Amino acid sequence: MFQHSQSTLARVSHQLSRLEKRDWEQWVIVSITGIMVSMGLLVLIVPAAFTGERIDLHIIISRPLAIGLFVLLALLNTYLVTKRFEMRRLREQLISSTLQNQLIEQQSFTDPLTEVYNRRSLDQIAGQFISQARRRHTPLTFLMVDADNFKEINTRFGHLTGDFVLAEIAALLKASVRGSDATLRYGGDEFLIMLPDTTEGGAANVSARIVWRLDEWNKAENLEGYHLSLSIGAVEWTDGQTLDEILDAADRRMYEQKNAHPSLRK
Repeated sequence: MFQHSQSTLARVSHQLSRLEKRDWEQWVIVSITGIMVSMGLLVLIVPAAFTGERIDLHIIISRPLAIGLFVLLALLNTYLVTKRFEMRRLREQLISSTLQNQLIEQQSFTDPLTEVYNRRSLDQIAGQFISQARRRHTPLTFLMVDADNFKEINTRFGHLTGDFVLAEIAALLKASVRGSDATLRYGGDEFLIMLPDTTEGGAANVSARIVWRLDEWNKAENLEGYHLSLSIGAVEWTDGQTLDEILDAADRRMYEQKNAHPSLRK
């Protein structure tokens, strides 16, 4: 999706450049016309400037010629003004349609409840991160995050509260990572975080931030009498691994942490 956004930006920039070229061509026409008129006047005035002679200009123009010149100037002015408004309208339409298309595309890749990326965007985002890591020879780590005993929240507090908690978890995860990272709703109460330029050791710091923010959330007693917990599994990508292999490994790591505490099992 990021790559598509960049290509869209390049296409829009190219179209705007074409509009600017058309606008520039119009101003060239105006400039050439002005230069020709100025040169005509200079042909009459410059010789007198060197000889000191007085110039008496007696221009006789027939009525049809005068009307023709007036109409010509009026048409030229109307043409230029019309083209200026047309260029402005085309720019506004291009920018508006581009923003609208970007918004539609963003909505199609965003989970409406949690406002993070949805499962549909996984292949594209992960593929780009993996390609970048392979090209730059930089680390890339995946975090699988699962809400423990989430069914109990729906049972005790209702599904609306469950939706609220999912949105809170997503906000908590986004607040714990960088802008260059990607947070994705992987399943019902599962989330996936992709950390470019991050080793598995570095991902441990991210996990620690998540746990700290979660503790702060629980201290605020958002769910009376309930302590929310998350299980996190981290796996560093190695060249040659497929996306499915990475996700399976991260999922196993996450369940290893969950199984270490039987009370957290679903």
